[in-house]
Amino acid sequence: MTRPFRILGLQQIAIGGPDRMKLRRLWVDLLGLGLDGDFTSERENVVEDIAVLGSGPHRVEVDLMQPLDPAKKPRVDEPPLNHIGLWVDNLAVAVEWLTAQGMRFAPGGIRRGAAGYDIVFVHPKGNEQFPLCGEGVLIELVQAPPEVIVALG
Repeated sequence: MTRPFRILGLQQIAIGGPDRMKLRRLWVDLLGLGLDGDFTSERENVVEDIAVLGSGPHRVEVDLMQPLDPAKKPRVDEPPLNHIGLWVDNLAVAVEWLTAQGMRFAPGGIRRGAAGYDIVFVHPKGNEQFPLCGEGVLIELVQAPPEVIVALG
C-alpha cells in the first residue's frame, strides 16, 4: 500500500486538568518549558497556555488546557492526556486517503488550529461506516509549514 503523505514528527501534546495554573507550575516553573502564549475557545470549551520545548522546526508545543466551563462538553481535562499532534506534509491528501481507507475523523473537518496551522482530528473511536480510528487516542494531524517539511522530511 503506497501512502501519498508522510508523518514528519511530533507537533504537540495537549494535557488537560481542572486548573491550568497547576499544569503551568509543573511544566513551566518546575520542568522549565517556555511559555509562548495562550488560546481560548468557547466553541471548544477550552482555555490553554501554550508551553514550548525546543526551537525552530524541532519545537514541540505542550498545550496546558482546562475547560472554560466544567459542566459543558467537550471536557478537555478528560482524559488528562487530551491528544497528540503530528506534523503531516500534505494534510488534504492525508485526509482524502485515510478517509478512503475507512478512517473516522472528528466533526469539523480541516480547519485553522490554535497555532495557526490547518488541522484535523482523527476520532478516538471508530463506527460502522468508518471503523478505523485513533484506537482510544485523539490524534491531531497538523499541516507542516515548508520549513518543517524541509527540516524533518
